[in-house]
Amino acid sequence: MVDMELTRPDGTPLRVLVVDDEVNIAELVSMALRYEGWQVAVAHTGSKAVSTAREFRPDAVVLDMMLPDFDGLEVLRRMRSTNPDVPVVFLTARDAVEDRVAGLTAGGDDYVTKPFSLEELVARLRALMRRTGAQQVTSTPMLVVGDLSLDEDSHEVFRGGEPIALTATEFELLRFLMRNPRRVLSKAQILDRVWNYDFGGQANVVELYISYLRKKIDAGREPMIHTMRGAGYVLKPADA
Repeated sequence: MVDMELTRPDGTPLRVLVVDDEVNIAELVSMALRYEGWQVAVAHTGSKAVSTAREFRPDAVVLDMMLPDFDGLEVLRRMRSTNPDVPVVFLTARDAVEDRVAGLTAGGDDYVTKPFSLEELVARLRALMRRTGAQQVTSTPMLVVGDLSLDEDSHEVFRGGEPIALTATEFELLRFLMRNPRRVLSKAQILDRVWNYDFGGQANVVELYISYLRKKIDAGREPMIHTMRGAGYVLKPADA
């Protein structure tokens, strides 16, 4: 199936504001959203969220319920005074029904309970923004990096014109690397996108599948998959 990207009506990238006082969570969410091709702004306090929303004019907001200065409900109230229609997904660490009801009653459009899957959060945001006027554009199913090509529809992979047979997991790993050429990807990022494990999962499975891919992609050729010690892995054209 051809991937459908979402954009603003004028064709520019969607904008999402991420508000969470936990820096690691905010960074992981931001990374996942940028991977979707969206522009992301981050705030770690309620006051910063309100001022950023005024300048950034987001198409959606990911909003933590608990912030150090004032809570997510107050942030929502202040944001809605200047942007009344912006869709909001609340992040809540509390499993209490009252917390969720309060957020939705205050005008939140959806909520996700911590700990949450980044895949689920992105899916919720995509659904919300579709309903509020985001445009769908058809993206090309072909990824090309150097002499390596991957067809996302047929799942065919070629290097230098020669076909390469991959397992389903190897294909997903290569697709993630090829969607982020020249970018160092940590084991945690790869685990979350390819295996949907929470941050800090079984990092050795990444090493194992990287070695499988290398045997198929790089064997007898100039290597494209490189290990950045202590940081992760990067895929780049062989002549780069």
